[in-house]
Amino acid sequence: MTEKDNDYNLIERFNNGDESAFNELARKYQQRIYWHARRMTGNHLDADEIVQEVLLVMYRKIKTFNFRSSLYTWIYTITTTRSINYIKRRSLKQIFSLHDVESDQRSGTDLVTEIENKEEVKRLEKFLQYIPAKQREVFILRAIDGLSYKEIAEITGRSEGGLKSNYFHALRKLTEMMSNE
Repeated sequence: MTEKDNDYNLIERFNNGDESAFNELARKYQQRIYWHARRMTGNHLDADEIVQEVLLVMYRKIKTFNFRSSLYTWIYTITTTRSINYIKRRSLKQIFSLHDVESDQRSGTDLVTEIENKEEVKRLEKFLQYIPAKQREVFILRAIDGLSYKEIAEITGRSEGGLKSNYFHALRKLTEMMSNE
């Protein structure tokens, strides 16, 4: 049974009154939701709050899910939206106040390879908070979560060209910040 088939069966069971089916879905996706929210917000408490919000939205809206995309894509979209809204509530003024930096020609794969140890990951999470939310979102989805631009476009509803631009700008800013620290 594929993941999509399993998700479909759990949703059908839940829609037919089996609350335990939703609990299975929540357990299955809770950690993915948490880590995506954590990367977006850079904060454990904020990520925990977003997980609760996402699970609540899932609980209320799962009957409307139509399987045009994977359940995971739908959940990612909800998580991303909730994370961005949460960041906006925390005041984006600080995040948007940085200047553009000169280009560094390293690829995202090279940058991710450099940050494999925990200390470097913490540094990256800190620096992610200083780039615009849309750039942060694309960088996380592409470089950290390994999604294709097509998958990211499906999640965000934005064009692949715009996503590539956001990724490039995020990569430039992160590379500059990490090399200047």
